[in-house]
Amino acid sequence: MRKFNIRKVLDGLTAGSSSASQQQQQQQQQQQQQHPAGTREPEVQETLQSEHFQLCKTVRHGFPYQPSALAFDPVQKILAVGTQTGALRLFGRPGVECYCQHDSGAAVIQLQFLINEGALVSALADDTLHLWNLRQKRPAILHSLKFCRERVTFCHLPFQSKWLYVGTERGNIHIVNVESFTLSGYVIMWNKAIELSSKSHPGPVVHISDNPMDEGKLLIGFESGTVVLWDLKSKKADYRYTYDEAIHSVAWHHEGKQFICSHSDGTLTIWNVRSPAKPMQTITPHGKQLKDGKKPEPCKPILKVEFKTTRSGEPFIILSGGLSYDTVGRRPCLTVMHGKSTAVLEMDYSIVDFLTLCETPYPNDFQEPYAVVVLLEKDLVLIDLAQNGYPIFENPYPLSIHESPVTCCEYFADCPVDLIPALYSVGARQKRQGYSKKEWPINGGNWGLGVQSYPEIIITGHADGSVKFWDASAITLQVLYKLKTSKVFEKSRNKDDRPNTDIVDEDPYAIQIISWCPESRMLCIAGVSAHVIIYRFSKQEVITEVIPMLEVRLLYEINDVESPEGEQAPPLPTPVGGATPQPIPPQSHPSTSSSSSDGLRDNVPCLKVKNSPLKQSPGYQTELVIQLVWVGGEPPQQITSLAVNSSYGLVVFGNCNGIAMVDYLQKAVLLNLGTIELYGSNDPYRREPRSPRKSRQPSGAGLCDISEGTVVPEDRCKSPTSAKMSRKLSLPTDLKPDLDIKDNSFSRSRSSSVTSIDKESREAISALHFCETFTRKADSSPSPCLWVGTTLGTVLVIALNLPPGGEQRLLQPVIVSPSGTILRLKGAILRMAFLDTTGCLVPPAYESWREHNVPEEKDEKEKLKKRRPVSVSPSSSQEISENQYAVICSEKQAKVISLPTQNCAYKQNITETSFVLRGDIVALSNSICLACFCANGHIMTFSLPSLRPLLDVYYLPLTNMRIARTFCFTNNGQALYLVSPTEIQRLTYSQETCENLQEMLGELFTPVEAPEAPNRGFFKGLFGGGAQSLDREELFGESSSGKASRSLAQHIPGPGGIEGVKGAASGVVGELARARLALDERGQKLGDLEERTAAMLSSADAFSKHAHEMMLKYKDKKWYQF
Repeated sequence: MRKFNIRKVLDGLTAGSSSASQQQQQQQQQQQQQHPAGTREPEVQETLQSEHFQLCKTVRHGFPYQPSALAFDPVQKILAVGTQTGALRLFGRPGVECYCQHDSGAAVIQLQFLINEGALVSALADDTLHLWNLRQKRPAILHSLKFCRERVTFCHLPFQSKWLYVGTERGNIHIVNVESFTLSGYVIMWNKAIELSSKSHPGPVVHISDNPMDEGKLLIGFESGTVVLWDLKSKKADYRYTYDEAIHSVAWHHEGKQFICSHSDGTLTIWNVRSPAKPMQTITPHGKQLKDGKKPEPCKPILKVEFKTTRSGEPFIILSGGLSYDTVGRRPCLTVMHGKSTAVLEMDYSIVDFLTLCETPYPNDFQEPYAVVVLLEKDLVLIDLAQNGYPIFENPYPLSIHESPVTCCEYFADCPVDLIPALYSVGARQKRQGYSKKEWPINGGNWGLGVQSYPEIIITGHADGSVKFWDASAITLQVLYKLKTSKVFEKSRNKDDRPNTDIVDEDPYAIQIISWCPESRMLCIAGVSAHVIIYRFSKQEVITEVIPMLEVRLLYEINDVESPEGEQAPPLPTPVGGATPQPIPPQSHPSTSSSSSDGLRDNVPCLKVKNSPLKQSPGYQTELVIQLVWVGGEPPQQITSLAVNSSYGLVVFGNCNGIAMVDYLQKAVLLNLGTIELYGSNDPYRREPRSPRKSRQPSGAGLCDISEGTVVPEDRCKSPTSAKMSRKLSLPTDLKPDLDIKDNSFSRSRSSSVTSIDKESREAISALHFCETFTRKADSSPSPCLWVGTTLGTVLVIALNLPPGGEQRLLQPVIVSPSGTILRLKGAILRMAFLDTTGCLVPPAYESWREHNVPEEKDEKEKLKKRRPVSVSPSSSQEISENQYAVICSEKQAKVISLPTQNCAYKQNITETSFVLRGDIVALSNSICLACFCANGHIMTFSLPSLRPLLDVYYLPLTNMRIARTFCFTNNGQALYLVSPTEIQRLTYSQETCENLQEMLGELFTPVEAPEAPNRGFFKGLFGGGAQSLDREELFGESSSGKASRSLAQHIPGPGGIEGVKGAASGVVGELARARLALDERGQKLGDLEERTAAMLSSADAFSKHAHEMMLKYKDKKWYQF
């Protein structure tokens, strides 16, 4: 018997049931503990404690979902993007990114930097203004101002000013002091601004800006088409400009003598400030000029225009929109007008906003534009204005996660160190050409300290069949390599020649499951069209003459027949327990050739593999394509589980019909069984028709739209859902969730809210794990085997008899046979792993990567070392009885089974009312644990092998299938999920990472000297032609303008107020503030730092007193008395 300590036994008892036999076992174990001399095996030392765990978000990668606003600090070189969900994303140099969130979740309508001050003002759709402090690593709100009676429509903050102009829907302008975030009593009322120039209300304020040469003149644009030049000192309008088309935006010429307006009819009007009667020039950039001198035809609205000047040449007029109405189907455009040339730059998505990046922050100097940053609905584009043809810059941010919708995700921390360089070298050849030769101009901020040194890789599978590898080390993200899996298939040019065998109308190549072995670099994917592709990594280019291909006829039982009508008669028999049903074809093994029968949809795969030679670039190269085929008019069911093993040369996959195993070295099908056939005569379920009302419902509470039933989707998602959900879970919600086929019993059974009898008897394969362990109770030594988990909570073991390595491996067959071992858990099986007697993880055997596309003789020696032996803890043959532990996690519970005895050593019921979506056995702090994410939003970890609860935090309820499909844990306390269709959220459950996070994050604000103001010149200074300054304090301060009405706006101090002020300070106090910020984030004590800081502050205080005394002592002495 093994030796356990009392604490672990008690932990085991709390998790499991305290039956008499367990009490007896406990007494025996306690006796053993008193007499340790008799034991031969070491006790499993569990080092992980609850204090090793803490949950916090780390970073968010990807394109800001549903962007709505854009701003740029031209001195700090920081870009800000606001979104419709109240998120704020800040970008500096590549690798410096930050994500913040407004609590209200209201859309961001405008962003304004306090240029070079390390602060940002955000205006939200709920009429609140917020001041963000960017001088701390995690920006926080210092102040908020909620307008109670008016809707905010536009804001303007002049450079080096503390007074923010706020325009409203009523047409009024209020002025906010950004230091105190209070309103000034100075208000510009709409009726005073327009007076008698218009008979009706001018509409909301759509533009505010001060004259670049005279801060005392404010240009106000109203939506109706009226523009007013307001004199701030005299509090009256100097000029009013009216045009009969609505205004969208206004921009100044830097000399302050002209401005340009963009209108709803696609025109631009250029006005001379002193000539309000009519515009000096009207341009319709995309209008067709009519010959008889009539006005051009109206075009679409020009949503924004910018007017930028250069010292040596014509000014730039840059605009978005304004295309003629007859350009149907034309993509959104940005137009750059420079002198007589007009360039129309087509964009892939609609334009949200754009900004011209200029050399100077001063509005009264030549602007010298060098780039345009264009915020699109799903992309961020930077255009180089200095180069001919306006090329775009290569974007260094990881914003292309959603290039095609993400359908699945895998995360690998602590990978082999040579992997990232290998992937990068093959990925570098895939880069597009024709980018600007200049460096990315948004380069503010500083990188954090790279505390984490281990390599991390994220793999994303996409709807178009592509697979992307990302370097995720040290909380950054960079794309390494992209694999297009659809390259092996024939593309149908139009819908007419598409075969009627598609399971899905759209995205037939979408990736559902990824199985990857980092050590051997073998990659296996399962796609939505019931196809599996195995890839090898190679640094050599090869041309494959014939793509190796297998077709597998994986079907259900002979009795699985459905009447042609949608309804099925209840008495239809399903297979009776015990009898192994005979499949329809004489053999359960498929033909290895493509044998499409004429007319009937039988033996036909869903996709057609190319029959021409395929050029395969360095990187991942196709080793074998496996496809499930149609059977008697029934399409193949989607694959729910997948595993590959490089040491054995095997790949295995399963669905709701059964399981198939393929030897990819010999290109042969080894196993093809219905799930019930796996049981043999040991089927614990009497599979006969039952009333659907009595159907077994192991779990499923917590998700609406879930029918009763047990079919679980692919092992990325694991929810105990019916076939209805099964199809939806396997594809993203952005795709087409309902993949109906008219004559598909699978989709028909979904239409009913009650699971059909047919579905109830189907048991899907939900987990697969290759390992070298004890297959049967009587085994004295471990041997290669496959552990299979099903949606009914059964674990079955299949024994593998492998031929010797080298040449024999390719000549002799692999013998596969069910072992008869059956284990049971509650809920669908999600994950399996194995521990040795010391509690260390026993990884599946693998073959280390080597280059295959090289001459044979070099590799002869390595072929003999084909299989890496799995480490088994040393013990004598008498005490072999508990040589390993199997860890099995299901949707409801986890069990640790002693092997080979197959006794349940520990059991933990993870959840009663919900179900586990993802469970992973991961390494952390030189130990291992089980990490689980439940549909009710809880993240939990358990020690191994005793399954003691270590962490249970309510984090995020399952709000959509995207989270279920993409959530994954990995080693070293890392996890991630797709938080929106375009963004990955990373989090950590490790206390150590939480503590180091502050150091790892980049800094957005760096002290930069503001550029010199433009020189006014001698004559301008002499004759008063230069820029006129304004004492805004005198004008807007309380002493001259009084207090604003209290009911107009409510001031709300921000949560980051105190920390922000301190964070903005330098030296010791700044360090204290940063420590306090970390305290807020992780609930830790300040410890030594605060004590040291307090001591330094007190010594500074003592020094101050001493200096004051000295000053008093010598105050009245003359200089000559010293």
